[in-house]
This record gives sequence, C-alpha cells and structure tokens, in this order.
Amino acid sequence: MSTRETLDTYQWPPSNQALAARVGLRADQILRFDGNTPAAPPPSARPATLARALADINEYDRGRYEPLRQAIAAHHGVGLDQISLGAGSDEFIVLLAALFAENGTVATVPADSYSMYRYAAGMAGASLIDDPRAADLVYVCRPNNPTGELCDVPEVPGQLVIDEAYAQYAGVDEIERVKDGAIVLRTFSKAFGLAGARVGYAIASPATTRLINSRQAPLSVSSLSAALALAAIETPVDVSAQVAERERMSRELAAVGLDALPSFTNFLFVPMVNPQELVDRLLPYGVMLRAYQRGLRISIRDEIDDDILLGALRAELLGAPVASAPLRHRRATAETLLNIRLRVPGEGRVYVNTGEGFYDHMLTQLAFHGGMDLRLEGVGDLETGEHHTVEDMMRAFGEALDAALGDRKGLTRYGESRVPMDEAIAHAVVDLSGRAKATLDINPDPGMAAHAFESLAQTARITLHVTASGENAHHVAEAAFKAVGRAIHQALVRDGTLVRSTKGSL
Repeated sequence: MSTRETLDTYQWPPSNQALAARVGLRADQILRFDGNTPAAPPPSARPATLARALADINEYDRGRYEPLRQAIAAHHGVGLDQISLGAGSDEFIVLLAALFAENGTVATVPADSYSMYRYAAGMAGASLIDDPRAADLVYVCRPNNPTGELCDVPEVPGQLVIDEAYAQYAGVDEIERVKDGAIVLRTFSKAFGLAGARVGYAIASPATTRLINSRQAPLSVSSLSAALALAAIETPVDVSAQVAERERMSRELAAVGLDALPSFTNFLFVPMVNPQELVDRLLPYGVMLRAYQRGLRISIRDEIDDDILLGALRAELLGAPVASAPLRHRRATAETLLNIRLRVPGEGRVYVNTGEGFYDHMLTQLAFHGGMDLRLEGVGDLETGEHHTVEDMMRAFGEALDAALGDRKGLTRYGESRVPMDEAIAHAVVDLSGRAKATLDINPDPGMAAHAFESLAQTARITLHVTASGENAHHVAEAAFKAVGRAIHQALVRDGTLVRSTKGSL
C-alpha cells in the first residue's frame, strides 16, 4: 500500500464570524485590513450584470469565454491566443510550478514574497532555492507582497513568471517581456474589486498559452464570474483615490510611531518586532490586520474605514479616546447595488456616488446639513431612467438611518427648519416618530424630489412635512433637501435618556 506525503495547507485567516465571536462583536463589525481588497465592489458588480449569465446558467460556455478573453487581450494590446483564464492567479501559480519545475527548483524575487509560491513548489515536488539564476522556475512578485516594493526583474535562464497582481497601483508593468518568453499573471481580485469571483489570467506567447491551456481543467471559471470580470474590464479602473489614501495613511501611521516602507501597492508594510501582539490588541476594536515574521501588513480601504483603524491605533498606542464606528449597510436589488457607511451624529463628511448626479448632490446636501458622516456608493440601472436608483438610494439611506437611531432614547425627536435658495424657499418639519408618513408640496418638482422624500420617510420611519416653492426646480429641490437635513439635525440633539413619548416608546 503506497502512502503520500501530506503537504502544508495554505492558511486562510479566520472568518468574520469566528473573529467576532472571539472578541464579543457582531460579524458585521469586523473590518478586514488583511486581504488587500478594496472597501467596496466595483460599480459594474450589480445584479443586472449577471442577468444574461443566469439565463444561460444551464449551459456550458463553448468558447472558453471568448468575449472576456478578447477584452483582456485588447486591454493589454496582445493577441487573443496569448490569454489564458483561471480561477484567480493562484491557479496559474500552482499550474506553472507543475509545468516548469516538477521535482526541480523554484526561486522567488524578492526572497520574502507571496507564500503561495512556496505551496506551489511543494505541490510540484520542487525545492526552493535562493539563487534565481540557478532555478528552473522564477516567480517575480512585482510589486511585491507583503513589502510593497517595486523590485527589479532579473535575467534568468529558467522560466520567468512575473506576478502583477498589484500592477495598477504601481502604474507600470512588464508585459513587454512576454515577447522574450516571460509569463505575466494578473488578477481581478485587487484593483478590479472582484476577489470573491476568483478570476485571473496569464499573458504568454501563443505557444506557451497552448501549453497552459492543455494542462488546465476545462472552464475552471464560472459563467457568473466571467460576466462580472467582463463588465469590470470594460469599465476604466481608477485607483488614484486609493493611492492618495495610501499616502495619507503612511503619514498618519508615522504620527503614531509606525513607519511604513514605501509602497507601490494598495497596502503598507510596517517593519516591527512581534507584530502579532499588536494585531491581537486591535481585534477588539473590530480591526483585523496581517502579521508577518518581520512586520505588519495593512490593507488600504477608504477614509472612513481607515480612520477606524487609526482611531484604534491611537487608542492603543497613545491612549486617545475612540470615536464610535459608522453603521454599515448594504442594499442589493435587481436594479441597484448600494453600500453605505453612516455615523450619526458625525462631522458632515459626506460622499455620495451612484452615477445619478443631481440626486447624489441632493442627498449630499441633506446629510451634510444633518451633521452626519455618510459614504454611499453604488450603481443602478440608469439606462432605464433615474427612478430605481433615486428610490433605492433614499430607501437604503433611510434603512441605515433607522438602524443608527436605534431605540431613539434621549433624542429631542422634533426638528424644524426654513431654508432659502435664491428665489426658492423650503420649510421642513420632522418627527422621529417611528411611524412612516410624508406630507409633501414641492413646486416645481424636478422629477423625483417628492418620491425621494417619501422613500426616506418610509424606511427611516419618520414623519416628514415639506413645503417648497420657487421658480427654478433645482433651487426648490436643493432648498428642500437642505431644510430636511437641518430639521433632522435638530431632532437628533440629545437632551436626556428618555424616549420623548408619553407612551414610553416610539
């Protein structure tokens, strides 16, 4: 009877549920700074994107997702016969080790690099060596994980594989080296924000691509994942905000005594002794980071999430007080996908982006004048009109506001405001009553203002009276949204611990 050696298993970090149970939090209170993924999915990742793929889910794709491969080829300026699709770039890392280094040698550049290369070598029966000039297969992680550096690519006699999972953040790539026999790996998990879809690809010469395809399982990527990837690559990727946030985080970390290495990725690496000790100290704040032997890796998310991490670090390292974390809420329908972070009260830091510019601006005014911190991002079926997007953004905001208000104890409950806007004037009265009722007179209405307020009142469970009039519909709506925001701001003032109702509850 033959026996097989059991290899080390790739170690995934614990789930949100397991981490939350460990420190007495809810799973939705855990923020992951350990996976190098964005704070939100891309705008293209909405239910409508999957509609066609779901309609054909009973069928195989006989062309190996040719439209997706064509889009990838066009994106990089290479031929269709140079693209292979896989279940993330990890599939190719494992497959290439078996192809080029079975029972041979593997080297990585830099030496301290992505752990999957070691597992792939083990599965191929290969030995890891330090000298890339003597290896059958060389993985170059560029930019490097976990250090974030942009290393040089060595000239080697063995097969060269350049893993460019983070290339969009660096703004440079090595795809020209494919002409000289290199294989370049890319993924949809990082800049494209589709980690859960598990789609990656290899760019190689036509001959090497045929070899790779001959060793793959048929259709290791699902049709649903391929649909998401196609929608993502057809939408321009802009990582400038995350790069700017990375630089801000580097400065803020330095201010608490944590000096990060220069990074060309969407994470920062902080050299330190015993980083796991700091990871364990931060987990009760709902913050999960990644410890390595030589330091701490911190994924960059967005300003709201990153400020939660910074608050926890200041509390642990400097003894500063901790601000309350924003409420997180998601609404997904067949027409829209919306993600919300809301803190009530806040400091008026607001960002709303659904692609519906006018009503994005209106909700921004309401939240700002309401003294809230709000980040609402998402997408709707604007190709069919504004109705679904506007309705759902206001319903989602209302749901989040209702959750943030909780039992409404200690709130003043009532608020009133009059706001002029040039020739227009609006009057709003709000009652955080727990009962949904909207009485509205907006004249002229730019189209969806009254319906937007109705949607908000229904899901926030508030009583809302608004009258607004003027000559210009834009001015009328803007005055109304500002007035509602200022009325809510009054109603949110805390003046004790009681529910403002003789019934004892709202």
